[in-house]
Order: sequence, then C-alpha cells, then structure tokens
Amino acid sequence: MPSNDPTPFDHNAALAACARGDQGALQRLYERENRFLMGVALRIVRDRAAAEDVLHDAFMAIWNRASTFDPARGEGRGWMCSIVRNGALSAVRASARTVSVDEELLDDLQDAEPQAAPDMLDAFSMRSTLGQLDHCLERLDVAKRNCVLLAYLDGCTHVEIADRLSAPLGSVKAWIRRGMASLKECLA
Repeated sequence: MPSNDPTPFDHNAALAACARGDQGALQRLYERENRFLMGVALRIVRDRAAAEDVLHDAFMAIWNRASTFDPARGEGRGWMCSIVRNGALSAVRASARTVSVDEELLDDLQDAEPQAAPDMLDAFSMRSTLGQLDHCLERLDVAKRNCVLLAYLDGCTHVEIADRLSAPLGSVKAWIRRGMASLKECLA
C-alpha cells in the first residue's frame, strides 16, 4: 500500500474483478500501485523509458493473467510485484546491462541490519549481471527468496515481512540472512 494512502485496499478482490473483465478494477489497481511498481521497475532497469515500458507490459500481463492469480499462494500485491520484477529483469537481460549498485539503498540497508551489512555489501558490490542475480534468486527456496525480495526490493521491514507472510519474526530474519549468504556464495 502506498505510504501516503492509509486506506485499506483489497488487491485480491481487485484481481478477481479483473479476471471477470472489470476494467474499473484494473484502473483502481493502476491508480493505487503505479508509482510503487514504477519504482520497482526503475530500480532494476535504471532507465525511466525502459521502466515505463516494463510497467505498461506488466499491467497488460496483470489484466490478461488475472484469472491465474491464486490468493492461496500469496497476496495480490506481491503477485503484481513479481510480474513487474520479472519483466524488468527480462528487459535488462535483453539489453545486456549489468547490475548497478544503488549506494543510497546500500546505506539504508547497512543502517537497518548491521550484522548482515558486510555480507550484503560484498554480494552486491560484485559486478555480476542481472541474469546471474536472477539465476541465483531462482535457486533460493521460496521462503528465502520472498523475504529477500520483500526486504531489498519492496523495502519492507522484518516486522512487515513477518506480518505479510504470517511467519515468526525470527524465522524471517534467519531466512533473509541465509538467503543473502546463499546469494553471496552463488554470485562469487
């Protein structure tokens, strides 16, 4: 949910309405999430025009694939974020761009989780391609991958991740720490 809008929003219901052909539901999803999802795309592709293309394609995919969304497997917002993320990673692979490190993000992450910061900085300072990063992310088990993506792509706190996943806070912290260690090893 956007930080400037505290109103509850049911992403799952909106996606179900899209699956029934309700264009208004897609419009509401777009109005609610376009800035956030644009940020996700922009952080990955590092180019505004490319991010706009990714976002357009993502909303087309959301509309066309809304009937495949299964609320039993996760939240609607996370499903939408995955579509954007995968589209952005595909766009980067297609253009053969390398990962660029967002220094401000790394500073924030270092402040948020001091014990994990050296491993994280080592992992992300490697000049790996996004294709390698995507491959390494896919090798993580679902819990670790979801936690890492929610923390570092979505910007969620450990408490927010625990709430979203209905998992114990200690488990979430361990999954993030182990996930980052696995990514570091895979990217080395």
